[in-house]
Amino acid sequence: MQSTPAAELTVLERIARGDSTAVDACIKTYGGLIWSIARRYFKRQADAEDAVQEVFLDLWKSAARYDRNKRSEPVFVAMIAKRRIIDRFRSETRHPLAEELPATGVENTHADADPELCTEAGQIRDRLGDLRKEERDALDLGVVYGYSHAEIAEKLDMPLGTVKSHMRRGLMRLKGWLDDGPGTQ
Repeated sequence: MQSTPAAELTVLERIARGDSTAVDACIKTYGGLIWSIARRYFKRQADAEDAVQEVFLDLWKSAARYDRNKRSEPVFVAMIAKRRIIDRFRSETRHPLAEELPATGVENTHADADPELCTEAGQIRDRLGDLRKEERDALDLGVVYGYSHAEIAEKLDMPLGTVKSHMRRGLMRLKGWLDDGPGTQ
């Protein structure tokens, strides 16, 4: 096996070799990428920050597994980040944290929401039952649970292209119903 000169090592290769300066370089290089992935899944900043911290810990542990001959370093980092973040997201959605209600009763957290947007969300919710089962199942797994197209295909035991078609058709039908207005078939 050839030895790569220290000046040509990637950040993960430097971490794997124990270079303490590589940790800061990794955070500076990949912090934005990992943060953007985390914010797609977590609404609360604190949850996203916790997820990012877990990803970096996982990167330190798995840095030695990185092989520049198999994939680029940014792809490897994004793959680790997405897997870790999705695992955390799924874990939290399966076991949501209980939130205390205010002592004065339940407050309307959507009081300042756009009424038109709330109406559209209600119309979509009401029409989901009108979708074909395959469309509804695919959209549910993708939109609600955050599964990728490939994961949905595996869960539903369907070809990837079929899953994508079901999702697209379902979204198009929902959009059409919104455009037509309430009460249309």
